[in-house]
Amino acid sequence: MKTTLSVIKADIGSLAGHHVVHPDTIAAANKILAEAKRNNIIIDYYITYVGDDLQLIMTHNRGELDMKVHETAWNAFKEATRIAKELGLYAAGQDLLSDSFSGNLRGMGPGIAEIEFEERPSEPVVIFMADKTEPGAYNLPLYKIFADPFNTAGLIIDPMMHEGYKFEVLDVYEGESITLNTPEESYDLLALIGTPSRYIVRRVYRKHDNLQAAVVSVERLNLIAGKYVGKDDPVMIIRAQHGLPALGEILEAFTIPYLVPGWMRGSHYGPLMPVSQKDARATRFDGPPRLIGLGFNIKNGKLVGPTDLFDDPAFDEVRRTAQLITDYIRRHGPFMPHRLEPQEMEYTTLPLVIEKLKGRFKKESDVYKAKHSIYSHEGSQE
Repeated sequence: MKTTLSVIKADIGSLAGHHVVHPDTIAAANKILAEAKRNNIIIDYYITYVGDDLQLIMTHNRGELDMKVHETAWNAFKEATRIAKELGLYAAGQDLLSDSFSGNLRGMGPGIAEIEFEERPSEPVVIFMADKTEPGAYNLPLYKIFADPFNTAGLIIDPMMHEGYKFEVLDVYEGESITLNTPEESYDLLALIGTPSRYIVRRVYRKHDNLQAAVVSVERLNLIAGKYVGKDDPVMIIRAQHGLPALGEILEAFTIPYLVPGWMRGSHYGPLMPVSQKDARATRFDGPPRLIGLGFNIKNGKLVGPTDLFDDPAFDEVRRTAQLITDYIRRHGPFMPHRLEPQEMEYTTLPLVIEKLKGRFKKESDVYKAKHSIYSHEGSQE
């Protein structure tokens, strides 16, 4: 029987602003998931957070998009939201874009990453969870992990990886997807995923046997709601070892704090900083954007672990570099390239400000005519 790993997240309200999940909301979600485990809806679970996002990690054998599993997650988020409202937490229920459950969580606000597989004798998985950014933030590390031999030595020396990988890319504006093979279509792949606000790597497969290696939540809240309701704060699952990238090759992709969109009010670029669970709190300018990584083994559907993968001095220099980048880019204030490009700003609250100024703009021809009339009047007086 296949095992399904489901990671589902939502911002259901947080303490002191967009800062950190309150422990009482975690306890509320825990009651719902514990009941689902007793009722054999799920096999095992683990609850955590990054910044203001509540993260539900669940195993089961029901496959992807299962109604009962998704309803369990929805009920957990609704109960956590109820507690958040009682406590007066900020933005309670922010990511829940519907009032009632309708079969599965697609299009309802929560971020979803699910992968179904036959367990290997040892099944290591890594779960990445980010705050204050969007799904395309994983494009760069996914390319490095599965297509860059300077990052992943196994692409050269492991026969099971040597043929390369397939990348499934979603165009979130058109709702279309394309699958590209690496290494032979690497340049075509980069031509797309270098625009991460539109083209998002959704899944990665090992080419020679079509084994799924990774999955990313691709929900874009602003495109679902038609307005800014918070950043998407994506999650990602990667299977590791034995014909797949080693744990160290996966983590190597995060040794540069590359720039991602999001941060304050979802309107700014900033460095994605890998941190330990204890430091997964939004602070400076509601950030910098944070990333945590938890490692598990899965055996007969049971979660073994986790281990906190970025709680290690090997990433201290990455975090220091992220702070230097933060200092530099914050000095740009409201100017690009710190602020997002105009197309992305359309989904923030900036258009409300611009709308107030519309009536005060004058066409250049009108301004020219006005000036010309003044000069003509002055000339006639002379």
